[in-house]
Amino acid sequence: MKKTLLAAAISSVFIIAGCTKEPATTQNTDETMKADLQQQAEPNLLLTASPLTYQAPQFDKISDDQFLPAFEQGMKAHAAEIDAIANNAAAPTFENTLVALEKSGALLTRVSRVFYNLSGSDSNPKRRELQQQLAPKLAAHSDNINLNEALFKRVETLYNQRETLSLDAESLRLLETTYDDFVYAGARLNEEQKQKVRQINEAMSSLTTKFSQNLLAESKAISVVVTDRSELEGLSERQINAMAEAAKSNGHEGSYLISITNTTRQPILSSLENRALRQRVWEASANRAQSGDNDNREIVLKLARLRAEKAALMGYESWAEYSLQRQMAGKPEAVYSMLDSMVPAVIENVEKEAADIQRLMNAELTDAELQPWDWAYYAEKVRQARYDLNESEVKQYFEFNRVLEDGVFYTMNKLFGIRFEPRSDLPVYHPDVKAYELFDIDGKSLAIFYADYFARDGKRGGAWMSSFVGQSKLLNQKPVVVNVMNIEKAPEGEPTLVSYDNVTT
Repeated sequence: MKKTLLAAAISSVFIIAGCTKEPATTQNTDETMKADLQQQAEPNLLLTASPLTYQAPQFDKISDDQFLPAFEQGMKAHAAEIDAIANNAAAPTFENTLVALEKSGALLTRVSRVFYNLSGSDSNPKRRELQQQLAPKLAAHSDNINLNEALFKRVETLYNQRETLSLDAESLRLLETTYDDFVYAGARLNEEQKQKVRQINEAMSSLTTKFSQNLLAESKAISVVVTDRSELEGLSERQINAMAEAAKSNGHEGSYLISITNTTRQPILSSLENRALRQRVWEASANRAQSGDNDNREIVLKLARLRAEKAALMGYESWAEYSLQRQMAGKPEAVYSMLDSMVPAVIENVEKEAADIQRLMNAELTDAELQPWDWAYYAEKVRQARYDLNESEVKQYFEFNRVLEDGVFYTMNKLFGIRFEPRSDLPVYHPDVKAYELFDIDGKSLAIFYADYFARDGKRGGAWMSSFVGQSKLLNQKPVVVNVMNIEKAPEGEPTLVSYDNVTT
């Protein structure tokens, strides 16, 4: 079949070439078709498990063009597996239903883990476009499983028999959580309600994807460009050099670019002396995604309406009540109770800190009223005056590699006997990423670990852990995990110094 397709494709090249009158066009078309044929002839490595240690992805051989075909085949294969489980003529057993479900979807899981990890930590326009295409398709695929009546009946039958199945604790827990997953997704709804849930889920999936992509695009769009170096008083020479490099990379050579982190606080505000510039930075952060091409306000409103509608379909008064039913808090009242109990102490502390800051501001400025962009800067000055503690000086003790290798890795070894060995032979998805293999105290290999700690364009904000391969005793899989942060990398040739907050994170 592959040979037939290849022959047909080659024939089409000659047909096109024969019908083209201009030599230049013939050459360009021929080269394009050859490139397409080469791409078709190359195997899609996502369709099979990686031969690398613990199935670590072959980042050096995977291309973005391979994702969509792999997703489509993955969903098709998974759907066939689900259909076989749901329509099995044999009576439901733990093995032919729960274990079969756990083993299903291997291809889709593999490609999803690789794609969505890369989309979060190393996004690009093609991946973002593909995210938008996939969002409604994956939502529909998930609903086809969760709202499958025949499949749920098998799970429900086992759930109702759980006390007589002689299951071990782990298997019983799997059965109970699987049953709860189906109920939470709407398996008990009638067909009309299920159809409505499908529509809502598809819309919500597309909206949340768009929301995240707007935030990512906005982080770059709202960067603050400074043309006068004197406005950067209070920053270290290392920070200023890094801003100059960032400005140059983004087409503002000769200026300085302040990147806006995807967090509610901007660390640079604690150092900048220029009050007007502090205001620019704070407002860029606080007002993000509220205007222009990346405006998220309408998306938020639509999501709120859809969530309320879905909660009502599920029989709950609010989205909070629906979403909390499987959380530790259990219900909104418990959350409100916890927050209400904190308010008096928080307000008392805030008012005291504000008074301390205002006194210091009064000593330096005339008729200056404390504003949000003043808080971090003057709070740091109060701390220095009261405790003689300077964050910039503290950073000198936290060089990045020393923190990671002589701090984190050393501590893991002393506490748990775990050893981190560099794996420079394993491909990585970005030059800043490093791969390690973890070994237990007895020398047994445990996992592959990717360290991805520096901020860059295309990476969402925050810090998180995820996995490219999930740990599974059932599937005989050891974990391939990634740890991600957004530490500002120093310019080439200079050490990266890490704040105390990032060290503890």
